[in-house]
Amino acid sequence: MSDPQQFEPLRIDGQLWFNRGEKGYLGGKRIELLVQIEETGSITRAAKAVKLSYKAAWDAVDTMNNLSERPLVVRAAGGAKGGGTQLTEFGREMLHVWQRMQHEYERFLSHVARGIDGFEDIDRLLRAIAMKTSARNQFRGRITYLEKGAVNGSVSLDIGHGQTISATLTNDSIDELQLAPGKMAMALIKASFVLLSPDPEVKISARNRLTGTISGLTAGTVSCEVRLKLEGDRTLGAVITNESAETLGLAIGQPCTALIKASHVIIAID
Repeated sequence: MSDPQQFEPLRIDGQLWFNRGEKGYLGGKRIELLVQIEETGSITRAAKAVKLSYKAAWDAVDTMNNLSERPLVVRAAGGAKGGGTQLTEFGREMLHVWQRMQHEYERFLSHVARGIDGFEDIDRLLRAIAMKTSARNQFRGRITYLEKGAVNGSVSLDIGHGQTISATLTNDSIDELQLAPGKMAMALIKASFVLLSPDPEVKISARNRLTGTISGLTAGTVSCEVRLKLEGDRTLGAVITNESAETLGLAIGQPCTALIKASHVIIAID
């Protein structure tokens, strides 16, 4: 006979993801990370507190800053690795609002749990909401240009600060996503699809050119991850071979241009 003590009553558990306009970007470990950054002023200590690697913590910060209208986290000028990291005033405001909303959300779930059985469907829904994409680079923008051809179409997103990302996708995809000028959308770019050049005028067929400053270089056994700081405190990540990084003479603080083919940009909507 089964031990009745092993069967606990079902309950609804959920994590609020806060949306600013079009895209959810605050919730889960990201909120925990923001709390720890505020308390410690150190990305290293904050990452350790929430059980993230230093790299994963900065990836989360970059994603939040990229999706936010204004930066949530900044690194103080001259700060050493692992130090000098703090929330902006806007970051503190968003954290405070999220915490208040999370409290109300938990009260709502508690109320629902008292009157509804069969929480499995809700659990599956929350898992779907929390699903993330493997594309490292995510930029939110407004569609400023759309033109269809015989088979494929071209879409351009204004991501702010004078920067535009163009994508080539099928007409069927344009129709399915119901894309149109003025509509908000997301540009997703895998880090391995990003080419780099110190020469902003280099001649290459890649349609997208995003120029910034190298803010990070992490060498692996074969490949090197390069972080490029763009205008508006947004970050773009690229993965190239160590040999390529050495040949190009890449160094932190050096101006650099990211080159991305329009066919390598994925467009998504909420």
